[in-house]
Amino acid sequence: MIISASLITALGLGAPALAQQVETQQGVANQTSAQMRAQQDPEAPELTSEPGSVVVLRGLDKVTARTRDFEAPIGEAVQFGALSITVQYCRKRPPEEPPEVFAFVEVEDRRTDGFGVQADGELMFSGWMFASNPALNALEHPVYDVWVIDCRS
Repeated sequence: MIISASLITALGLGAPALAQQVETQQGVANQTSAQMRAQQDPEAPELTSEPGSVVVLRGLDKVTARTRDFEAPIGEAVQFGALSITVQYCRKRPPEEPPEVFAFVEVEDRRTDGFGVQADGELMFSGWMFASNPALNALEHPVYDVWVIDCRS
């Protein structure tokens, strides 16, 4: 859907109102396609995403320009550089639907007191990450980038 700036101005819509209107229209379109599938074959199962137990993440060290793929079991903290990453939940859509993997991730920056003793870390990120659009809700850290690749059972 393409919306021109003049149409936005004519309707008196700001960016938040426009975003809400577009989301509403997309939700109606998704609901309509689900209803059409149900009408065509009422015995067809509803397509849903599947929860996973392990998330595959990709980390980038911006200083060395090296990337590394690693797995993070749900609920367990894994280390990447100075980061402690805990994935709380992940889901993956089945192959019949548009591909999407999403996970709820918490990232803490581990710190020391200068003498090598672990100090309280700072929560750098807590939120949903999407594999199809890593920049949508990205970790903002000066040294590291982390994004979701896959969710496995």
